[in-house]
Amino acid sequence: MSSTVSSAKGLINEFLEWFGDLGLFFWQVVRAAVTPPFEFRELLRQLDEIGSKSLPLVALAGAATGVVLSLEARYSLTRFGAKSLLPAAIVFSVIHETGPIITGLVVSGRVGAGIGAELASMKVTEQIDAIEASAVNPYRLLAAPRILACILMLPLLTLAADLCGLMMGWVAQALVEPLSLRQFINSGFKGSDFNDFLLPTFKTAVFGLIIGLIACFQGMRTRGGAEGVGRAATSSVVLSSLFVILADVVLVKFIIIFFP
Repeated sequence: MSSTVSSAKGLINEFLEWFGDLGLFFWQVVRAAVTPPFEFRELLRQLDEIGSKSLPLVALAGAATGVVLSLEARYSLTRFGAKSLLPAAIVFSVIHETGPIITGLVVSGRVGAGIGAELASMKVTEQIDAIEASAVNPYRLLAAPRILACILMLPLLTLAADLCGLMMGWVAQALVEPLSLRQFINSGFKGSDFNDFLLPTFKTAVFGLIIGLIACFQGMRTRGGAEGVGRAATSSVVLSSLFVILADVVLVKFIIIFFP
């Protein structure tokens, strides 16, 4: 019993220590990011790396989600005699929740692993130490552009996922029962306004902050050679995905309470 309590205390202490180190890392990144010179060239490169190269995967995931939602919602609503609500169910499901969380998880898998492995390999080969020796702040050069690029690109990628999900949801619906795109849009967006979709889309900027921050943190604190690189990539994906899901729960509750 005592050993179980001791191990539990050890895990709690490790978690609190990790969280404290993450907070200090975030403060160092913020302080470096607002101090000139600014790394605009590196930021543009990361915007392309994170945004453009993630777009096909995000669009495919969004399209698949739209098809699945259309099939499942049609079956469920038909059972309860509410088939006319199918377009609205698809639109609200995709834009309010499915599109943002799918985008966050897909990007955390691709980008989180990439950033974690890239920075970890630079750490174990002492490239980051060489950057510091050259009087260049590695937080400004390596971490800040990647985190900022994640924050900026996640809402745009979410819009792409939403668009693909809605289009494929309409296609799946039209293949079963003839329905024009105009009818689908009019029925789906009836009774809603712009604010219904603004907050769910921009909450993914928080997902981007989480993904970029955790991936950079795990990568830049790596030790142990090639094995450490693998652990950094894995932990970046697992932790960023977990915190994205937890953040989504908190943000959904926040939006419901303060923006009903």
